[in-house]
Amino acid sequence: MNVLGISGSLREASFNTALLHAAKELAPAGMNIVMHRLHDLPMFNQDVEEQGDPEAVVAFKDAIERADGLLIACPEYNGGITGVLKNAVDWASRAGKARKLAVLTGKTVCIIGASPGVTGTVRAQDQLRLILRRAGARTEPQGDVLVFQAHTKIVDGQLSDERTREALTRHLAGFAERLAATSNELNAYRNAS
Repeated sequence: MNVLGISGSLREASFNTALLHAAKELAPAGMNIVMHRLHDLPMFNQDVEEQGDPEAVVAFKDAIERADGLLIACPEYNGGITGVLKNAVDWASRAGKARKLAVLTGKTVCIIGASPGVTGTVRAQDQLRLILRRAGARTEPQGDVLVFQAHTKIVDGQLSDERTREALTRHLAGFAERLAATSNELNAYRNAS
């Protein structure tokens, strides 16, 4: 089971990137999480798209297409998702010239998030779910991983809080079950399109 991990933050010391690294460590047997950075994605521009997707966009879309599901670590800036994450969804929601379907179509997505605030990333996660559903992805209600006061739980890039580690482990196990249940259905849908 191949999962693409995406952090919605560009910061080197990002709590959300650290949360993805913890997810790699805590993933259930049989789940392989590969990270994809968003640093090279240009801002979405339909004029650029009409000339053909830039190399970084092609690589991003290919990575999504190869994955059985996506694990997105969603920061919250000013009560919403980051610009870099919205931009990534905008590119992935488009088929472009080379594909029949957008790579997000029917893809199962699991969302987690960490923030120094007291509510974690609840508003950003809700916003991201809405945007992903509009783009054709599946964001099953799997519960939330809202790491609040992340600076007390993620220290030196490591998720050290045991209760949070246990919650993330349970969440990833549920995600693995959901992916197993939907993988055959998704492949049949994509092959028929």
